[in-house]
Amino acid sequence: MSSTKGVIQSLLRCSGSELGELSRRPGPQVEWACIGTICLGGALYGCTLGLWRDETQSLFTAIKFPLLMLLTCGGNALLNGCLAQVLDTGIGFRQSTRAILMSFALMCLILASFAPIMLFLLANTPPLAETGSRTGHSLTLLTHVALIAAAGITGTLHLWRLLRAEIGNPQSATTLLVSWLTTNLLLGSQISWILRPFIGSPQLPVQFFREDPLRGNFFEAVGRALSHFFQT
Repeated sequence: MSSTKGVIQSLLRCSGSELGELSRRPGPQVEWACIGTICLGGALYGCTLGLWRDETQSLFTAIKFPLLMLLTCGGNALLNGCLAQVLDTGIGFRQSTRAILMSFALMCLILASFAPIMLFLLANTPPLAETGSRTGHSLTLLTHVALIAAAGITGTLHLWRLLRAEIGNPQSATTLLVSWLTTNLLLGSQISWILRPFIGSPQLPVQFFREDPLRGNFFEAVGRALSHFFQT
């Protein structure tokens, strides 16, 4: 417990030297602390994601949101480890995997802190039973996308401090960071689409997974939500 607490405190302080020490620490304690933080923080935020639809959707999303984070971490660990080797940064697969886990753990800590904001929004959003439910759905979706993007960017910017401290060359660190951020965005958004629903749609029943998970993509859904929101 004390080891996990120390890892979380180091993540929140976001000191380049502390993050570098974490990335080089022997043993699996850092990985397990990050995975536990992702699961707990992601579940807390996931509850607020599905609560607009109903309590069952909230429970489903509390399970699926940490799963989304962990699957994205796993995919990115493979891709980003290869990129680190190709770009000759001197960072190995274990260091890159740990760095990704640390950035996602920080992201989930930030998202967990956003949970009260989403509960406030939920209390002031048209519920499912009212005629404005379509607008409520669009507003909820866009707000969650913005908060997740903000938390992800914050986690990635602090990851840059770690890369800069470990690589020593700011240009190489920036190049690697941009490559990692691109893979995070593309892979994470598509995995989130396959695992949908998270918020739930007012026209569709509550489900753990949709029957057509590969139909469409995340960016089309965000585009439709933007179009509907600005037309109302």
